[in-house]
Amino acid sequence: MRPSAHATRQLRHRSIPIVAAICALAVVLAGVAVYGWHVGWFAKSTSNGNTTTPQTSQTSALPRADVPSPKKNEPAAQAQRAVSAMTLEERVGQLVMVPLLAGSDPSSLASTITDEHIGSAILIGNWNTGADTVKTATAQLQGYAPAGNRLIIATDQEGGQVQHLTGTGFDTMPSAVEQGTMSADALRQSAGTWGSQLAAAGINVDLAPVLGTVVGDRASNAPIGALDRDFGLDAAGNAEHGIAVIEGLRDAQVGAAVKHYPGLGAVSGNTDFTTEGILDTTTTLGGAEAGAFDQAITKTDPAMVMMSLATYQSIDPNNPAVFSSTIIDGHIRNALKYTGVVISDSMSAEALSSYDVSQLGVKLVEAGGDMSCIGQTDYVKPIVDGLNERAKSDPAFASKVTAAATRVMALKIKMGLA
Repeated sequence: MRPSAHATRQLRHRSIPIVAAICALAVVLAGVAVYGWHVGWFAKSTSNGNTTTPQTSQTSALPRADVPSPKKNEPAAQAQRAVSAMTLEERVGQLVMVPLLAGSDPSSLASTITDEHIGSAILIGNWNTGADTVKTATAQLQGYAPAGNRLIIATDQEGGQVQHLTGTGFDTMPSAVEQGTMSADALRQSAGTWGSQLAAAGINVDLAPVLGTVVGDRASNAPIGALDRDFGLDAAGNAEHGIAVIEGLRDAQVGAAVKHYPGLGAVSGNTDFTTEGILDTTTTLGGAEAGAFDQAITKTDPAMVMMSLATYQSIDPNNPAVFSSTIIDGHIRNALKYTGVVISDSMSAEALSSYDVSQLGVKLVEAGGDMSCIGQTDYVKPIVDGLNERAKSDPAFASKVTAAATRVMALKIKMGLA
């Protein structure tokens, strides 16, 4: 995806400053109305401590006691009002990201988006015919969404072996390992260029960067090291370069999703394709590997945090990270104070094949997460139905749905989509 806000004069001269103040106020209000997110969340910068920019205070629909209630014109408050006007089914729809595979006609998703009130889509596969094709597809998808609540449209554009959009209009991106040899400033500039290409094609969230730190033999780390998806650095270096990517994308008004929390650098199996070798026995909350994510999250407030499908023995041995309230509610929400969108890795991945499909979205929301990213179209209906059925029968869960939908809508408001 993806991504507002992140003097008295002598009596004889009083009329002049009053007029000036009124004019200035009009300019400010016009700027907010026209530019929205441009002056808030996307203006946030962390690379220069001397830079002062507006920052957005995000809060959920159910604010914690230590978080002040949002002011009425802040995105969180606007989101609360928007969600309060939604039906339960419309709220649930905001928690689902549906896939459009390369070669598929966008019209294949028309009824799903309209009937299920879907709020987000992802372009998956080898879209190799250039930016014009992607722009046509994204525009068609947006046409199925309500005018006042457009779609978050995401893709995986990491670089190297993971670049879903190629052809005329998209640079061939170096792998993350190659990006790791660049200075942070140079990488931010390059990420801004790549982000501008995404934005021009109608993509508003990039599911990147990968912030996992490979801790052993790279070739034996199937999901990350073997594919050069990390920056090839230690945790501190990965955080620095990840921050550069997030900021570069933000410069282009594209949101980033840091992934895959708390890291896939210490497992051997690829969660997309196997249930074997996906138990991490070394990563801890507060350790260097998870710390790379934490630093990026607290310094940049990214649009999204994507959860890993692996299980972390030293953190929560009973649940994969995507379903772990210890990790999401306990650490990301409460310890890090992150109030943005927590999204799953692909719910149709092999790592989750033992779960009832209808309960995948339910388990994510129960743990404090928000959006189910779905890689196969046949998973969409059962996940949506599961969320609706649980919310209709369980008021406490319905409140969680409302809180999650509010976080999604707050992001959309910052991005100028709602």
